[in-house]
Amino acid sequence: MITELRTTLRTVPLPRPWGAGVPANHVITVELTLADGRTGTGFSWTPQIGARAVQALLDNEIREAVIGLEPHPEVVWDRLWRHLREAGGGGLTTIALAGVDLALWDLRCGDAGLVETLGRRRDSVPVYGSGVNLHYSPEELVAQAGRWRAAGYPAVKVKVGRDSLREDVARVAAVREVIGPDTLLMVDANQRWDLPRARRAIAALAEYDLHWVEEPLPADDVTGQARLRAGVDVPIAVGESAYSVYEFRDLLVAGACDVLQPNVVRVGGITPLLRIAELARTFDVPVYPHLLPEISGQLALALPLPCMAEEVEDASFAALGLIAEPYPVLVEKGELRAGGHRGLGLRWRVT
Repeated sequence: MITELRTTLRTVPLPRPWGAGVPANHVITVELTLADGRTGTGFSWTPQIGARAVQALLDNEIREAVIGLEPHPEVVWDRLWRHLREAGGGGLTTIALAGVDLALWDLRCGDAGLVETLGRRRDSVPVYGSGVNLHYSPEELVAQAGRWRAAGYPAVKVKVGRDSLREDVARVAAVREVIGPDTLLMVDANQRWDLPRARRAIAALAEYDLHWVEEPLPADDVTGQARLRAGVDVPIAVGESAYSVYEFRDLLVAGACDVLQPNVVRVGGITPLLRIAELARTFDVPVYPHLLPEISGQLALALPLPCMAEEVEDASFAALGLIAEPYPVLVEKGELRAGGHRGLGLRWRVT
């Protein structure tokens, strides 16, 4: 039985800020204690806003609701999600729920690691180099692409959506020149386009052999995503800004995507992400977990369909100094492997 929930909020500067408005990431660690003395630790995360609101939700409504429950991840998740619905079916509520769900999975693993607990399907997954780099100068962008190439990443992703489409084309062309023809290249518009501009942009970028275009339209515009996908030859990737299994269902039923990218925290933890992955499997749509490679990489080793893990340059928990060695995942020569840890493998540093 769960007897206590405690949280700690940590704000960590990014060595490579994600723009003027995102100089840091915020992580709320969540520790659950059971009646027999065992503890499990999870986390909630936000790169920009809402960290204090998430912590308040955890410290008050969620704490009151979770104490006294048995530590069963799926049962607790369903009960808490219904309890919190008045505050919204996604967003702050699911971000907060993730901290509890991850702590419960940490407990469920016992002495085994997460990958073994879920069921290992592969020994390693490819990693793609990712940058929050729309604000980079052309020189900075080219230098980053060079670092990815030197590190042996088989794929890279860059931001697009500048005011001038000509600038986007020049930047993508420069990255393609650096990484060569054999490295996969993806672009991410972060919802900056409308449908006509997305069509023009994808046509202008077609010669650079894009592996996918990510979040070309506002995330809520499911109809627009489906219309765009039906009219272009480049795969469409969406999902980092979706929060519930119902939103992912609607994307799949509408035929709005070729790749789904749920964020394990934004959807509410491992429990809902696994449900999303099984749903996507019935549509033959792969799931590529978004960011947070220490957990997403472990999930990628156990998901039904092959995928890649995303690593934003110098933004992993290890790179931010939030966790201690040995780290739960190791990235080497463009491949991610999980370590021999127990539970989630996150050894949080004491601040």
